[in-house]
Amino acid sequence: MKTQKEKQFEEYDVMMSVFGELDENIEKLTDAFDVDVFAMGTSVKISGEEKDVLGALAAINALEKLCKKQPLGAQQVNMVIGYAKAGKEFDVEDLMGTVAITARGKIIRPKTLGQKKYVDAIKKSSIVFGVGPAGTGKTYLAVALAVYALKNKEIDKIILTRPAVEAGEKLGFLPGDMNEKVDPYLRPLFDALQEMMGQDAYLRHIERGSIEIAPLAYMRGRTLSNSFIILDEAQNTTREQMKMFLTRMGENSRIVVTGDVTQIDLPKNVKSGMIDAIEVLEGVEGIDIVKLTAKDVVRHELVTRIIQAYEKAESARAKVATDDKNCD
Repeated sequence: MKTQKEKQFEEYDVMMSVFGELDENIEKLTDAFDVDVFAMGTSVKISGEEKDVLGALAAINALEKLCKKQPLGAQQVNMVIGYAKAGKEFDVEDLMGTVAITARGKIIRPKTLGQKKYVDAIKKSSIVFGVGPAGTGKTYLAVALAVYALKNKEIDKIILTRPAVEAGEKLGFLPGDMNEKVDPYLRPLFDALQEMMGQDAYLRHIERGSIEIAPLAYMRGRTLSNSFIILDEAQNTTREQMKMFLTRMGENSRIVVTGDVTQIDLPKNVKSGMIDAIEVLEGVEGIDIVKLTAKDVVRHELVTRIIQAYEKAESARAKVATDDKNCD
């Protein structure tokens, strides 16, 4: 049944923010809901099938509330429209909490509901696995929360580690001191730390030892207490390495393990320690496993489409392989 609803904005600038540059947000809305949107002054009329009109109106109301608190990004617009289209209810307040503030005053907050779930998990659980494609903010948000914990004296040290698969972890054969050896493998973590703390503060913490950067092999035999430990690129750990790492945890420590299980660089006959740990530790008290998807990618919008295209291709190849096996 055809219907029409009217939405009245209190401020013209807010309405323009909701509409987006060259009305790009409203174009996404009309494509998603098959409605017509007509604006005059601060009044917006939405017409179409009743279900579509109500969904579009719900999305506009959510976008209005969100843009009053922070600038709207394409990812957030897509997410709000997606949830409204699916008829799912959510509170936009969930996307407004501050995680940290960088040295230059940039406010870090979750930009998707998946990221919000991830941040909440890190705050409440001792060990968190953040699994998802590149661009979902797994490492960046973990570093932000680690810096926040260090600044607030919740911990004494941040420890960053990553399996140096490309070097086979035989770092003794590489030139330079420890930081120079692992720099190529931990550069994304360095960059995130320096953005959060500023260059000078970052160097001071390195000198004091309150930030430690080391390859995964150097964790063996240690007990890591009063620390926030981040294991990045964990899909490239072996089962033995993952077990060794997780059992290093000491008193008053938190562990965040991040990785993308579609980007494994291990030999084909070696099972990823991250995949194994997720299977083994599912449901264990104190451990949260958060799976982020292409919907949580906060890089260029095209990155989301690229990831979705690859996921579709991988699913198709897996189906062909299964069909061929069944035929045999």
